[in-house]
Amino acid sequence: MNEAQQIMGGVDYPLNKKINAHGEELSQLTLRRPTTEEVRKLGRMPYQVLDTAGRLTPDMTVMPDYIVVCARIPMSAVNQLDLMDLNQLSWVILSFFTQPESSVSSN
Repeated sequence: MNEAQQIMGGVDYPLNKKINAHGEELSQLTLRRPTTEEVRKLGRMPYQVLDTAGRLTPDMTVMPDYIVVCARIPMSAVNQLDLMDLNQLSWVILSFFTQPESSVSSN
């Protein structure tokens, strides 16, 4: 991971099932924090609020778009993800919205 990714809170995630993206077979993704501009362009937060206690759940109608942005892979690669990887990547992205940038560490 480069310095820019560390500053943006990059997180390495080892995939349970390899995927193909950009002509390469990938066994790991590095997710970076989305920028405010990217969040505004997507138009929705990647979560839904479950109750008055503020519990969150990933919003799977927009989460794949966040994976495209944060992992820098095409949607065709997102569609290859194992369901466990999709779930775990969603929670990693949610952590970018629930923790300040300075507290998100890379693996």
